[in-house]
Amino acid sequence: MGQVGLLLSGAALFLNSLVLMGRANGKSVGVFNLFVGFLQIVIPFYLIVVSDQANWTVYGYAATFLFGLTYLYVGFTACMGLEGNGLGWFSLWVSVIAVVYAVVAALHFKDAVSALTWFMWAFLWLLFFLGNALGKRIDGYVGKVAFVQSWVTLTVPSLLVLTDVWGVPMVQRLWTYVLLASIVYFLFALRSVRRAAGEGNSGGASAHPTGETNM
Repeated sequence: MGQVGLLLSGAALFLNSLVLMGRANGKSVGVFNLFVGFLQIVIPFYLIVVSDQANWTVYGYAATFLFGLTYLYVGFTACMGLEGNGLGWFSLWVSVIAVVYAVVAALHFKDAVSALTWFMWAFLWLLFFLGNALGKRIDGYVGKVAFVQSWVTLTVPSLLVLTDVWGVPMVQRLWTYVLLASIVYFLFALRSVRRAAGEGNSGGASAHPTGETNM
């Protein structure tokens, strides 16, 4: 059930990336965020209740709440036309928690794929903070990062787990390279954004690319 929730998270992040890139309507996508966010609260709560409730079991399921609360916040913000600064500061908090999960994955579980995945999510939540709380005009860039992460950190891994091939060592090595390649792309795209920002500042202020919430 947990993997089904992550699969739906991939769908929600994919749709949110389209909003950021101006390809989808924020309120329309916001409804789907509410649906997925609700499931991402109910499913892990149920799994915790029926589990052995050991420390690391609860720790693993608790991570899903980070996604659930984020999607609920995004959905309400978009559907009710709220300002995104509260969502931005919440995203900063989640980004810090994601870094902790990344460090634990690397040092305690010795899981390179999970560590890279959590660092990528921490970076994405940090971008949401910069766009919503600090008003940085990075919608297009955040949309590209969210689009890639919706597939390489959520959708495809969930499908690989559901088809029982995720634990194959070759798949794990391959996905490490996929994640590293994604990070290289993010850095390359970030250079383009900074270059464009420099040109924009020299040529005058430009309008915000969209009127939607930066998520």
